[in-house]
Amino acid sequence: MDTQDPYDDSETPFIPTLGAKPRPTKGRKLSRRTICAAVAGISLLGFGFLLLKPSSYLDTQDVPSYSAASNSSSYLQGPPTQRFRDNLRNDTKYITSFSSAGWTNDVMTYGNLIYLALLTERIPIIAKFLSSHIDSSEPPFAFGEVFDVPRLSQAIGIPLLEWHEVKDSESQVFDDLGGWSVWESVERYKEDPRPRESPIIDRLKLDISWTRTPDWVKLTPPDVIDDHASFWSLATLAFPLARSESLGLPNRPSPQHHVSLPPDDQLLCFDFLYFIGAQRPWEWEMDYSPAWRFVGQHMRWNVTMEKLADAHARRAMNVPADEPVPPYISVHIRHGDFRDQCRGLPLDQCFASLSIIARRVSEVQEELHTQKGIEVTHVIMTSDESDPEWWSEVRALGWTWVDYATDRTEEIYGKWYPVFIDAIIQSNGAGFVGTRGSTMSNLALRRVQTWHNGPTRIVQWGRPGADDH
Repeated sequence: MDTQDPYDDSETPFIPTLGAKPRPTKGRKLSRRTICAAVAGISLLGFGFLLLKPSSYLDTQDVPSYSAASNSSSYLQGPPTQRFRDNLRNDTKYITSFSSAGWTNDVMTYGNLIYLALLTERIPIIAKFLSSHIDSSEPPFAFGEVFDVPRLSQAIGIPLLEWHEVKDSESQVFDDLGGWSVWESVERYKEDPRPRESPIIDRLKLDISWTRTPDWVKLTPPDVIDDHASFWSLATLAFPLARSESLGLPNRPSPQHHVSLPPDDQLLCFDFLYFIGAQRPWEWEMDYSPAWRFVGQHMRWNVTMEKLADAHARRAMNVPADEPVPPYISVHIRHGDFRDQCRGLPLDQCFASLSIIARRVSEVQEELHTQKGIEVTHVIMTSDESDPEWWSEVRALGWTWVDYATDRTEEIYGKWYPVFIDAIIQSNGAGFVGTRGSTMSNLALRRVQTWHNGPTRIVQWGRPGADDH
């Protein structure tokens, strides 16, 4: 079985309807650090009023209000224009790319884009997230409605722009643009490789003429079947020498105006940047990952989005609004399409049992007790599993989950929100237990380790005894 699913989407959380969940026992000892952090955060951010509402209260008033980075206007000519180029400054260079791999992978794609912007000293322009993995009828979601753009910009030392700041979202003008197709180069072992398509390109009304990147951008040796390109190889194309030497490579006319354009120098454009690494494939799994260290760890949640997730977590743990949020262990168990990787093996032999997962949770609890002196008994499960019996066993363990149906989360906010809230709850655990091969689990693990110095475990699966240790 592959060690990583290259198209791993953040699955839509399943909403079990098993009746009321047991109220966890009160009286747990909270760490001084947890209490101080909660109090300071509420005071600093001024959103305490959200937490003082009755625990059953959810209202459209709580929908996060988004404002762009305060300094973004300094790097544009002004408000969004009908043609993107009319809004770019002549003394500034930019970089962009597009998403098309499911939300968690799209987060990583934009992390890679921003890291490449650091390497090339350009300003990234970030497109919206697509909802193809949730419901194609759901509108795209702005990067800054999920992540704290001003904080990220300050942390990494460069400004960040979003496409809706550059070009009017309602514009019907197709802009000509020359771009580099990484996908054609890394997929050249396939018959008739083509540039990676993304519906967001049409939404932005961009008419792109793609030029294939040189074969040497591939990260792994030519005889290795792998889709990864190298960060620094791509970065060289932002500079005159490598760019000029590569302009003669195969070029595809744009689909709308049928023009053949060289890759743009002012707006460096790549078709797809998910499969990018510095030293090896799947680097977001590695502790040295440069995209994580220099960008990903600074992609903190939009404050109001995090408050909304906090309110859901409180209800899941039956914690009154006037009490500090207790430490909890977050768990992410992905089954869903992973069933396809069982290759006919019965699911009860392929997937790790809840008893195995509970053993991993116990290890995290013990590590929290030994290293931090924290007794953590709250456990919040997030999963796409749909078997009611499985969820009944989760309840029997004394664990809990967010009841999105009762909270009317999708009805009030939209279908994106359970995915976002699950990711935020996972990231804010004092410890975390996840599923091998899931990028959603991997990002949650990175966040818990980096943001909270929390212990983590990854559950192995795919064969009987896979997680024996």
